[in-house]
Amino acid sequence: MKKFALIGMLLCGIQFSFSQTPAEKLKVDALLKKMTLEEKVGQMTQVTLGVICSPQDGVLDTALLRKAIVDYKVGSVLNVTGHALSVDQWHTVITQIQDEEKNTRLNIPCIYGLDGIHGQTYTLNATLFPQSIAMAATRNADLVKQAAKVTAMELRASGVRWNFAPVLDCGRQPLWSRFPETYGEDVLIGKTLGMAAIAGYEEDGLKNITAVASCMKHYLGYSASRTGKDRTPIYMPDIEMREYYLPQFREAVKGGATTLMVNSGEINGTPVHASKYLLTDVLRKELGFEGVVVSDWEDIERLHTRHMVAKTPRDAVAMAVNAGIDMSMVPNDFSFYDLLIEAVKAGEVPMARIDEAVRRILLLKMKVGLFDNAYPEPAAAANFGKAEYQTIALDAAHQAMTLLKNKGNILPLARNKKILVAGPAAQTVSGLNGCWSYTWQGKEEQWYPVDSKTILQAIADKSSLGNVNTVTLKGFENTANYDVAKLTAAAADADVIVLCLGENAYAESPGNTRDLALPDNQVKLAEAAAATGKPVILVLTEGRPRLITGIEPKMTAILQAYWSGKKTAEAIADVLFGDYNPDGKLPYSYPRSMGEMVLYDRKPTEDIREIFNADMNMSGYDPLYPFGWGLSYTTFDYSDIQLSTNTLKGDGTLTVTVTVKNSGSKAGKQTIELYTHEHYASITPNMQRLRAFKKISLNAGESQAVTFTLTKNDLAFVNAQSKTVTEPGDFDIMIGGKKATFSYVQ
Repeated sequence: MKKFALIGMLLCGIQFSFSQTPAEKLKVDALLKKMTLEEKVGQMTQVTLGVICSPQDGVLDTALLRKAIVDYKVGSVLNVTGHALSVDQWHTVITQIQDEEKNTRLNIPCIYGLDGIHGQTYTLNATLFPQSIAMAATRNADLVKQAAKVTAMELRASGVRWNFAPVLDCGRQPLWSRFPETYGEDVLIGKTLGMAAIAGYEEDGLKNITAVASCMKHYLGYSASRTGKDRTPIYMPDIEMREYYLPQFREAVKGGATTLMVNSGEINGTPVHASKYLLTDVLRKELGFEGVVVSDWEDIERLHTRHMVAKTPRDAVAMAVNAGIDMSMVPNDFSFYDLLIEAVKAGEVPMARIDEAVRRILLLKMKVGLFDNAYPEPAAAANFGKAEYQTIALDAAHQAMTLLKNKGNILPLARNKKILVAGPAAQTVSGLNGCWSYTWQGKEEQWYPVDSKTILQAIADKSSLGNVNTVTLKGFENTANYDVAKLTAAAADADVIVLCLGENAYAESPGNTRDLALPDNQVKLAEAAAATGKPVILVLTEGRPRLITGIEPKMTAILQAYWSGKKTAEAIADVLFGDYNPDGKLPYSYPRSMGEMVLYDRKPTEDIREIFNADMNMSGYDPLYPFGWGLSYTTFDYSDIQLSTNTLKGDGTLTVTVTVKNSGSKAGKQTIELYTHEHYASITPNMQRLRAFKKISLNAGESQAVTFTLTKNDLAFVNAQSKTVTEPGDFDIMIGGKKATFSYVQ
């Protein structure tokens, strides 16, 4: 029996440090003393590749390059001009930039940054893994770490040493267009998997050819937009911020994460890029973060142009730098450079603040080895595109697959069934990978690897020859894919319909939506498929939960496949035909309607529904599928919960044991989730909170005792004074439908 990663606790032994060594301090001090104001401000300036490129993608304009590096002394470059480049193209770009640095007075190397969100986004044929929301469904921190390590190696192979990931925003607003980049609605999963990703990027040591600097983002509360639109206002009391949105960053800082990117929005009327409270008082003084803080795209300028808190562009620059921004992702011009120099000379930004920021930037460059060798490393390049990376990608996609419904055990399918494959996601690649997939939006399929499979291809590979038919054409948005009449006619010869619906790729603001409802043309397909009388297996490939309440009763089976990367199609087919037993668990509460966005860790009054007192019921948490839901082709039985003591005292420990048995006929994996509920507290307690989880694998008939150890810290919450406390009282522990009660005393 194979035991999977312990996930519900901090990843023991993972500790990095951005603190400077004595030798590094001497080098940084010596360099700072030599630098002019202009050279320092240049280090704080980051521009996009388009600023130094010719019209041809990936080809630098030597005059523009010299202007950026020599004239403006730019310290960092990011992004691509349109699409992913090859490894060789990246090597040429990086080499030309570092060559130009030799024409500067101090020869300080440039640091390049990219968004490798679910794999190295911007290198052709790089390995793409499931999006974070799908990785959260795996409940497997080891897989997250493995994927991050591969991403780090393929970034480093490309010559890039700074990755703008992971996203630590808590996904509690499913309308948000960056929801698929989150680890879902639970804090514990977010901070545990986020820390696993940071470990994968950094733990080998930043000078190692297998590591890159990570960038936790988007500090803070970015995902909590009131409207769900990207870069729009957040209204959040301190108690909520500290309970749900700060813990992930606190954990990452404690682990030694290297850099941080800032929330593009505003909280309670203050843009985070201008918040000294959040960027200095909380981040630096309270959390103890020592690394580099970088702005997001154009967000300093937007303090003036959009947020309207800075009367002039120079005021915006001074405001952001004084609040705590170290580097500005300008990114399209050199305005930040000019304005910051003006602000310093006018006494609006102290020189000490400039030195503080530049010290951190120089130290980052030292940590990643740029002062030793700024050029692409041949040994790193050898790590690109290894065959074993695809195995990890398939494993991750397999474990993400979440079976929501399986009426009459219609799944797995027999290979001799006549299958009609329908729906817009049947012959798409972009709709299986989502955002940050070889392009920003991920929609341009010409840049995907030629061996990328569609759902139709993967099903055809598994089925008996000639048993698969389709009425679809390539491309998610092809109008032929929504032809109801053709679907109805073709269904006459089918035993079962596999209907592939969901969302095509999108990223950031272009993914904004006013409604989570599945588009009407997809709903009509589902209704037509159901009207044929044939069993319909609904496969959802989506970044966020689109509402399917109206069609759900008509579907015989439903598989949530998310955007699960390069191997999405293969994983879907393996589950449909029983070659993989699904074990994914929902990382969010799948909403039933737009008017019922109640989360699993709700408050007591969110559970209550009443007209008059006599009519009160506890139906307030009524999602279509609850957080943690996920079916298997086998069954698991849980014993009663055993506690080492009925009273947890002070700083002591409580051991919780439950025996889990695979009572079915197939081997399978199961995530054991431990929830707690405090009976009474100084603020209203949550109905349940996930406190620990483990993933195990059991053969048919096999049992395993699963043990968790809890301390008072696992029971803590943020009180009305914004302090994290554990209060004495009675608690329930819930695991797999079983419950036990204990008391905590100080």
